[in-house]
Amino acid sequence: MHASPSKAELRALALAKRDALSDEQRATAAEALAKRGAPFEITQGMIISGYAPIRSEIDPAPLMKKLAEKGARLALPCINARGQSLTFRSWSPQDRLMLGPLGIPEPSPAAAEVHPDVMLVPLAAFDKLGHRIGYGAGYYDYTFAHLRKAKHVIGVGVAFAAQETKAIPALSHDVPLDYVLTERKTFDFRSS
Repeated sequence: MHASPSKAELRALALAKRDALSDEQRATAAEALAKRGAPFEITQGMIISGYAPIRSEIDPAPLMKKLAEKGARLALPCINARGQSLTFRSWSPQDRLMLGPLGIPEPSPAAAEVHPDVMLVPLAAFDKLGHRIGYGAGYYDYTFAHLRKAKHVIGVGVAFAAQETKAIPALSHDVPLDYVLTERKTFDFRSS
């Protein structure tokens, strides 16, 4: 019997696949994903947080622009200490970003703090049940747990199709996603 691969092994495999994609493949994938749009209804003023892509993450900007055109208000996360929830600040595509503490672009501290209704979440890997592997710091798990005490927040993983993996060993604190969007397919996990 082979032991199931660990989260660290699954993360490394999925990131290697993601890193292997060409710039052209990435750009095409981001546009294809945006073209398909969101699998949920966009209501006027709904707050949708995205992320500034780092390393080889799929760029959610084309999708975010499309959501904004439909009336959504956009936000981006700001990182606080490890083990704390992310803070979200209002952002629109023409706003300049600043480098945050981990070298990730963030909105200015002067931008209004908001509480998202929908979070677009980067990930290393995801499976058919909506489990995600992040980068190990747990920021998004803490954030979902924190925000969901106050209201339902829809969690939407954004990924390349190449990042799908067989089965992720889920721990009790791992928060499954409601959807995962890739350039090929929309996965809806709400009924499972």
